[in-house]
Amino acid sequence: MKDNKQDSDRHFKIHIHHEQRPQAKKPEHAHGNVVSRKVAPHKAAKPKKKPSISLKGILEDTGRQIVASAIILVIGFFALNWSAYSQIVLNKLNQWRGYESPLNELVEENGGTVQKVLLTSSDPEVQKKQIPDLNLEVSPIDDRIIIPRINQNIPIVRVSSDSLLRRDWNTLEDEMQAALQEGVVHYPGTSLPGNGGNTVITGHSSYFPWDPGRFKDVFALLHDVEIGDKIVVYYNQDKYIYEISDIETVSPDNIEVLKQTPDDKLTLITCTPVGTNVNRLIVKARPIEINGQDVEVKILR
Repeated sequence: MKDNKQDSDRHFKIHIHHEQRPQAKKPEHAHGNVVSRKVAPHKAAKPKKKPSISLKGILEDTGRQIVASAIILVIGFFALNWSAYSQIVLNKLNQWRGYESPLNELVEENGGTVQKVLLTSSDPEVQKKQIPDLNLEVSPIDDRIIIPRINQNIPIVRVSSDSLLRRDWNTLEDEMQAALQEGVVHYPGTSLPGNGGNTVITGHSSYFPWDPGRFKDVFALLHDVEIGDKIVVYYNQDKYIYEISDIETVSPDNIEVLKQTPDDKLTLITCTPVGTNVNRLIVKARPIEINGQDVEVKILR
């Protein structure tokens, strides 16, 4: 039995083969042809530091923005009011060159009119040569104001007083703005030349360049007039000469300049500084001559 068991063990012996597990790669060394690779440990990325903002930097940046904005505003202002300021510069150049406006002839003193008896010959042919040239001044058919100092000859446009009487201020403003496209405007409700009282005339010193009117900067040079200068007003083909007696600047809400006075006077109004409506330039003048005849000098109130 023992031999049979040994035989069966010999025939039925189980052979167990052990699989060879893949061996882990050995770390490569930097010897011979083998290069070692070392993996660096992972490092967390450091957060970037925000640049520090100092008070000095803020002030400098703000200052640059203010300067840039100011330059843009100045360029825009002069671009919008180029027509008015070009007149101002040109007038300064003319004054420096000694230019005199031909309109000065309208206010030159002639020393009065002296009438003389004209002696003529009895010969008709000789009489033709003895007749002197006629020196006649032709008055314009429309109402006008002439300011020789600033070389301006401007039509005067009248506006109805109906809106003023109804206290319809919006309509009155629209009517005056429309009239200012045709010249300077006689302020409704104020006196007319020769009727006594305060004659008020207003005009633009500058206005929007896209406005269709031709007279949007006729009073741009009104700042250059001086006390003692002469102003000519033609009304109903009568010639009135005024002499400037006062120049002042008032706020827009000052209505004293529109009030009537017992004495004759002329008041001119425009916006100042040129291109703004911050204040009003007021030029007052007293009448000194009507149709070549001197008028009594009165104190303006």
